[in-house]
Amino acid sequence: MKFSENWLRRWTSPAIDSDALSHLLTMAGLEVEETEAAAPAFSGVVIAEVKEVAKHENADRLRVTRVDVGTGELVQIVCGAPNVAVGLKVPCALPGAVLPGDFKIKPTKMRGVESGGMLCSGKELGVPDDADGLLVLPADAPVGADIRDYLELDDTLFTLKITPNRADCLSIKGIAREVAALTGAPLNAEAIEPVAPTLDDTLPVKIAAPAACGRYLGRVIRGVNPSAKTPDWMRQRLERSGLRSITALVDVTNYILLELGQPMHAFDLDKIAGGITVRMTGPGEKLVCLNEKEVELAADTLVIADDSQAVGIAGIMGGLNSSVTDETRDIFLESAFFAPGAIAGRARALGFGSDSSYRFERGVDFALARDAIERATRLVLDIAGGEAGPVTETLGQLPERATVKVRTSRVNKVLGLELKNEEIAAIFARLGFEASANADGFDVAAPSFRFDVEIEEDLIEEIARVFGYDAIPADALRSRVAMLPLPETRQPREQIRRKLAARDFQEVVTYAFVEEKWEADFAGNANPVKLINPIASQMSVMRSSLIGGLVDVLVGNLNRKQPRVRVFELARVFLKQNDGSVEQPERIAGLAWGPRQPEQWAGKAERVDFFDAKGDVEALLYPRVATYARAEHPAFHPGRCARVLLDGKVVGFVGELHPRWVQAYDLPNAPVLFELDLDVVLASEHLRARPVSKFQAARRDLALVVDEAVTVAAMQASFQRVAPAIVVDIALFDVYRGKGVPEGKKSLAFGVKLQDAAKTLTDEEVDAAIAALLEAVEADHGATLRL
Repeated sequence: MKFSENWLRRWTSPAIDSDALSHLLTMAGLEVEETEAAAPAFSGVVIAEVKEVAKHENADRLRVTRVDVGTGELVQIVCGAPNVAVGLKVPCALPGAVLPGDFKIKPTKMRGVESGGMLCSGKELGVPDDADGLLVLPADAPVGADIRDYLELDDTLFTLKITPNRADCLSIKGIAREVAALTGAPLNAEAIEPVAPTLDDTLPVKIAAPAACGRYLGRVIRGVNPSAKTPDWMRQRLERSGLRSITALVDVTNYILLELGQPMHAFDLDKIAGGITVRMTGPGEKLVCLNEKEVELAADTLVIADDSQAVGIAGIMGGLNSSVTDETRDIFLESAFFAPGAIAGRARALGFGSDSSYRFERGVDFALARDAIERATRLVLDIAGGEAGPVTETLGQLPERATVKVRTSRVNKVLGLELKNEEIAAIFARLGFEASANADGFDVAAPSFRFDVEIEEDLIEEIARVFGYDAIPADALRSRVAMLPLPETRQPREQIRRKLAARDFQEVVTYAFVEEKWEADFAGNANPVKLINPIASQMSVMRSSLIGGLVDVLVGNLNRKQPRVRVFELARVFLKQNDGSVEQPERIAGLAWGPRQPEQWAGKAERVDFFDAKGDVEALLYPRVATYARAEHPAFHPGRCARVLLDGKVVGFVGELHPRWVQAYDLPNAPVLFELDLDVVLASEHLRARPVSKFQAARRDLALVVDEAVTVAAMQASFQRVAPAIVVDIALFDVYRGKGVPEGKKSLAFGVKLQDAAKTLTDEEVDAAIAALLEAVEADHGATLRL
């Protein structure tokens, strides 16, 4: 919301300067994003009247003028503007004046002719102006007056960042109401008197969707002048609020939008067939909007229609087929209340928005429509002439304002204050709330413009805002703090983050909204959770995997020439269930690409591979030991992907990115990734202490010949099933194929460590344990000792 401070001060003018006003608004929750001067600094420019214009004797494009600047003597000024003419009133910079850019005016000669100043264009003064040449001022502009005072250029433009719950502050009236409540300054609201009709003409109005349209007012005005000029004061206020002047009739509706906060629309009465009906769209209905864009209207779109077709999208934009043009003589003014739920999201679905939709979807005062149409009628008649008919009003379902209870004790407890009932009642009165005292506080009815007040906490916030956040004492907090138990069977999330940071990973946070293509590529998900109103076309679905976001981070880093990338993310995914519900489990995923170690002199650079990612997974799950099984996954290389299993349950995947996606996303080579269920990673086992043996360990190496299809994991499972307690570790240290090993076979060499905590092992005990291991793998896998 952008507005002029001068305009605001016509409504309320507290005894504070612009900086203090900016601070006041920000501290009250209406954040001031920016303040700027209405015009750059300059001085010495007055209003002059051109009295004489003569051709320059030495230059075809220059004119010699004599102007009255209010000193009693005419000043000769040479001017090159094409629009200079006798009788015009224009800005004149006299000798000693300083224009924007530190341009100083001095008496000079131009092609041999004395010039005692400079006649100025709007551009030279930093003032918006469409004219090509001098800035032409109204005929009643006072000669000799300072141009800054006349054009109110010592003005500050405020830009507010209005939160969605404060739609009541999207107008000068709303902001003035806030400032008056915050400062106690009087609110000088202009009285709006009903316009007496001079015609009997009306247009019948019917509301066919009463829940969506609570009130619709209309008025016929005949005989307007469509080419009437918008007054300078109105044009100035519109431009300083960020809206350009279009035509007088359109400018009036925009002015009411900014002044009162009520969106309005003017239809060309001759283009309306029959009466007006506010209804939902019919099948296949289309409309060409004022922005000349043709849209196909969805079934839940509220439209304004005549007896033959839709003529506007309610609360969003009018139709081109009923727009006001230069030939318009009769108009139908509309002022209505549309329920926020009927407007919200529709503009985004259509691909465009408007100032009207921005306000209606947040909530417009449902009691404002009549004042707005009366005010707009008066402005139309004063500016464009014409005769007005009576206002017709049709009602639908208006919102009901419930009474909200607020307890004085609760207010003081939350805010840390000791406010009395009288002080709280005074704050409610300043805000325009109706408050009646009860046994422990107040029953409060919020005014019609405050859609956001629904519960006790809303009222406590209002009390805090008006009392002043910076006026609440900053007392030291005192409370009893008890340390909560931390279960040993669950790790803190920070510990997981520290584990990965210790392994050289960096955490990233990516959007939960992703491209639909990512879901197909990386999750094989043809039916993702789709967003009704995506914030961008490439963020149209909810992710069911974190892999797509990590690959996108990798692409971004590679585009910035990063030589090594190791990133992880801990976040939710969204899985659509068969019954239509959405499950939202948390997962942890990591990606590594590039050299295994940072660049160094002591070793040769080696790329990360599957086993690096497998090591990262094992570090996350430690002390629990996972098993792995070959798997196929849409995101991973078919031969370099494994399921991660704990107690026989799949808890995630680890592997190398599929070559198809390496090529599709233009990666130099494949990264390795893992994705695990976070609940499994956070779970932990009780730590159990065991004594460190004082006795010498024994080691036996077993080279076993097995079929190529037998996996190490299967061999390890067989060992663990029969291993006696004295077997403390079995580790694979060699795989051999070649001379001495039959075709279709391989040799797996395991190192077996045996140790007892209470005594030195005998050869007989060691041999018995090794025999049990050999017997198990021979029975399970046909393994034989390699000779």
